[in-house]
Amino acid sequence: MTQALYFIVKTLAQLYLLLLLLRFWLPIMRADFRNPIANGILRITSPLVIPVRRIIPPIGRLDTSTILVAYILEFLLILVLLALRGLRVETLPIAITAILELAILSLNLFFFVILIKIILSWVAPQNYNPMTVLLNTMAEPLLRPFRRIVPAVGGFDISPIFAIVLLKAAEIVLQSYRPIPV
Repeated sequence: MTQALYFIVKTLAQLYLLLLLLRFWLPIMRADFRNPIANGILRITSPLVIPVRRIIPPIGRLDTSTILVAYILEFLLILVLLALRGLRVETLPIAITAILELAILSLNLFFFVILIKIILSWVAPQNYNPMTVLLNTMAEPLLRPFRRIVPAVGGFDISPIFAIVLLKAAEIVLQSYRPIPV
């Protein structure tokens, strides 16, 4: 029973954290917030972000209030998950783990953005919809440096492979620094 509760709490919290991280990364990637999906992300995350934004304004395109809310939620999630496992840990390791978990979650977000973009390019290469536009907006800044280095092979763009390998390697490195396995 405890494992099921642990799974439900962690999954639901991470889904909301992914939305917060999307809200954080979209302005940095210069996403169009008139996109219905981006607009939906704003609506879902605004109840927690807007009150904090009144106190902590953004710095340019860096949405400080969103990342602060995400950090606080991640910190609380780790506390709850540790409590469900019956563990007590000091505050500093939890604080460090929360930062690393948000970074790992961001890397996973970009991994899935690239993966879904690849799949959509095979299934519906000329399809235009709000999701495709949002995925392209997020993936292109990551893929552009690899496209400069790695040429297309036989008409196939293999740059996503290198981007995915680098994202997963970075995730492995970050996981090795986590003081608390969550």
